[in-house]
Amino acid sequence: MIPRYSRPEMAAIWELENKFEIWKEIEVLACEAQAELGVIPRDDAVAIRERAAFEVERIDEIERTTNHDVIAFLTNMAEHIGEPSKWVHYGMTSSDLGDTALCYQMTQAVDILIADVRRIGAICKRRAFETRDMLCVGRTHGIHAEPMTMGMKFGRWAWAMKRAEQRLVRTREMVAVGAISGAVGSYSNIDPFVETYVCEKLGLTPDPLSTQVIARDRHAQLLAVLATVAASAEEIATEVRALQKSDTLEAEEPFAKGQKGSSAMPHKRNPITAERVCGLARVVKANAQVGFDNVALWHERDISHSSAERVVLADSTIGLDYLLGKLEWILDGMVLYPKRMAANLEATRGLIFSSRVLLALVDSGMSREDAYVIVQRNAMKVWDDVQNARGGATYRENLEADAECPLTAGQMDEIFDPWAFLARVGTVFDKLETCDF
Repeated sequence: MIPRYSRPEMAAIWELENKFEIWKEIEVLACEAQAELGVIPRDDAVAIRERAAFEVERIDEIERTTNHDVIAFLTNMAEHIGEPSKWVHYGMTSSDLGDTALCYQMTQAVDILIADVRRIGAICKRRAFETRDMLCVGRTHGIHAEPMTMGMKFGRWAWAMKRAEQRLVRTREMVAVGAISGAVGSYSNIDPFVETYVCEKLGLTPDPLSTQVIARDRHAQLLAVLATVAASAEEIATEVRALQKSDTLEAEEPFAKGQKGSSAMPHKRNPITAERVCGLARVVKANAQVGFDNVALWHERDISHSSAERVVLADSTIGLDYLLGKLEWILDGMVLYPKRMAANLEATRGLIFSSRVLLALVDSGMSREDAYVIVQRNAMKVWDDVQNARGGATYRENLEADAECPLTAGQMDEIFDPWAFLARVGTVFDKLETCDF
């Protein structure tokens, strides 16, 4: 069953209609290749092309008796084709059809996901340059660290999407394979030309040695990459959620007209879409384990992988496509509050400048150890006042009152300028210019 949260284009890939349409094309192409070889009459191949058809409902009806989906499909096809249907699936085994089609479906899905991450990357790059001079505080361990700009956050996310794109492109190549090589991959009853012909028409590459199935490390790689892309999306959504906390409130996901935040507390504007992205990312990440478990099959083939991958490949691609769509919506319409960013920048009364104070004291000739003592003891006074919501001196005022601190007023002015931290930040944006979306 296709989940109700799916987007139509991705969901359609995993519908039975699309799967059987690909099956039909593979079978017809195989017949045309056999006709090229002279194995079957050319007129029969033409008739097969003209008459080939199926009905999902009829296949389901037949499968209730056969308990075999490929045989049910072929039986239904034969009902349309008539006498020439004897050549359909000639020399092939079920996995030749199913595995080649599944790889084709995976390429269809990856193409959509590549487009998704490119759109998000373009949004992040645009917003990075829009906010390159929007000062905010950087946080490490959740604690105020040094000044940065909001544009750096967007820029970091743009690069994450570029890496996602690159992973997906490489993985598309890995899964864009086909195999029509018979029961144990030895081409015992079929000429390798058929495999080459079918794969070329579908834009796939023949698997070099497929036993009966295409090795599932390829599918595992896809699921692992989907999990990695989901993890990147989760990282972005988590930051949005953190920035939207009432205590921070530097940014906020869009809040649509008429939207309600809470059934009990009408004032609430909750980051529910970002939370949804995080929740679905957990599903996509968990599904990767199924891909790893599916790699180990008995001898040349069993079907322990089949039931599981019918769930996880659809769920992971559909889920990732959906959550990326939500992330795109969040980032494109994300509301920013630069005045709140400025207020937060000042919340620790200058403590964020401690690293520059330390370096200035070292430059004055003081040992790092002695400088650290001065920097920290004055910082801890402010830290205690801030944490206990008391009034008191700023960090600069404490330093100016410290007889052991040799820094002049002019030096203090330079040290306590937030843009002094960002004198070289242009390098970040010069590199971002090269990030093509």
